Amino acid sequence: MQAKSSSHRPWTRDEMAARVAGDIPDGSYVNLGIGMPVHVARFLAPEREVVLHSENGILGMGPPPAPGQEDPDLINAGKLPATLVPGGAYFHHADSFAMMRGGHLDLCVMGGMQVADNGDLANWSLARPGEAPAVGGAMDLAVGARRVYILMEHNSKSGAAKLLRRCTLPLTGRGVVDRIYTDLAVIDVTPAGFCVRAMAPGVTLESLQALSDAPLHAAPASDAAALPACEVSTPGAHHR
Repeated sequence: MQAKSSSHRPWTRDEMAARVAGDIPDGSYVNLGIGMPVHVARFLAPEREVVLHSENGILGMGPPPAPGQEDPDLINAGKLPATLVPGGAYFHHADSFAMMRGGHLDLCVMGGMQVADNGDLANWSLARPGEAPAVGGAMDLAVGARRVYILMEHNSKSGAAKLLRRCTLPLTGRGVVDRIYTDLAVIDVTPAGFCVRAMAPGVTLESLQALSDAPLHAAPASDAAALPACEVSTPGAHHR
């Protein structure tokens, strides 16, 4: 696995979150997972009609509160201070999970440890000896939301590939991922595998491939690399 090139200018976490926010259709009901996905709320303009859900029982969640304006009784699933937009509500866990399992969410944004080119997702356990992690609501979101976006670094801290032919960590869901946002690229999961839709400054398909295990294909409009064009994905096509 090659190291990231010095010519790369990876997107910052704010830039990654802003890209996700810009791709969320108006009128969507969206769950934001723990970690980086929570920051997507900061980049949704107030005039946009996007209703945010948190699995601990919030509908109509707003951006993080300003310093000093935190309400200790209002937190998101990651136990961080949250806000409510006008008309927002909070309610029982059972009702929240009924929304998730019942297919009432248009989209969820989650973190990821590994994604396979068939849409398999591993994002809850590194399977370390003696580790006893909890999957939480990730499995419910992965199979319940109509579309699943993953927001993660392109490689692990050790430099290992996270875009794989086959996940090696315990799976959260099989064939569930629709799109991946990393610090280097935006990648769709299609019937032909991983399809690169956009790349950070200085990144080419060749350099991106060197940092990935699974084959990468060029979107039809891409001008980079001699890789076969990928098919256009169908929304939710990887959900069983």
